[in-house]
Amino acid sequence: MAIHNDLGKEGEQIAKQHLEDNGYEVLDENWVYGKAEIDLIVYKDGIMIFVEVKTRSSVAFGEPEDFVREAKQKQMELAATEYIDIMNHQNDIRFDIIAITFTKNKNYTLNHIEDAFWPED
Repeated sequence: MAIHNDLGKEGEQIAKQHLEDNGYEVLDENWVYGKAEIDLIVYKDGIMIFVEVKTRSSVAFGEPEDFVREAKQKQMELAATEYIDIMNHQNDIRFDIIAITFTKNKNYTLNHIEDAFWPED
């Protein structure tokens, strides 16, 4: 597996642990619908939350969250709509980003951005 894939998987595990530690229930991981993938689908306080995890080893080209562009947001919305339908979820939803940046000594910073975006029609 490529190094960037390893880093991404490690970031997803850190994000999952962060969410669990903060009272979120993990419903699904790496849920795929068509060409869209949602890294984590979690639930807390009646809200279904669709989470994109972005992990980087440097911010030289921008913060990790800067790479959740409109096309990715639209793909997440498409997949989320299908998931909501399958689960018959009737309450609120939101889209979060968890941005993780590793340092050279394997420490990291984590930025959980709640309600990070709402894809436009």
